[in-house]
Amino acid sequence: MKFTRTGIEGCVILEPRVFGDERGYFCETFRESDAAALAEAAGLAEAPRFIQDNESKSSYGVVRGLHFQKGEAAQAKLVRAVRGRVLDVAVDLRPGSATYGKHVAVELSEDNHLQFFIPRGFAHGYAVLSEEALFQYKCDNYYCPEAEGGIAWNDPDVAINWALPESDIILSEKDRNRITLKELI
Repeated sequence: MKFTRTGIEGCVILEPRVFGDERGYFCETFRESDAAALAEAAGLAEAPRFIQDNESKSSYGVVRGLHFQKGEAAQAKLVRAVRGRVLDVAVDLRPGSATYGKHVAVELSEDNHLQFFIPRGFAHGYAVLSEEALFQYKCDNYYCPEAEGGIAWNDPDVAINWALPESDIILSEKDRNRITLKELI
């Protein structure tokens, strides 16, 4: 597994070794023994221990996010696109961070096999760029509805280019009515 740091401390792109031939391909997407190397690349004191896997299926133009879990329910995530293409985004919400309010965007696809690690303290979202996408993520904490939070997908201070025409963006009612980063403080 290759680990690449991004411009925001803690966020790491993972690239598995892919073995392909005329039958298709094989790759390891997660190996517990790589967790220490992930922690080192992310600058974490200890390796994340993933305890919940999630999957979602969405069509072109769907934007899910920007979501986070507050307090003790905060989650680190390891995400990937199993089918299709998504633009995956992490926004730094860590108080006192030099990159607070900044974001990292990574294209994840079934073709590039990349994965993206997002540590605790970040809002997370993604936009579906292909006709359909199947998206999977591992979490190091259980989802807690009472601890759910979010910021606006189109917050001008965060200024995310979702790589979609705004007229094509499809949002849930909840995501249409999220607060801005300034309102979060």
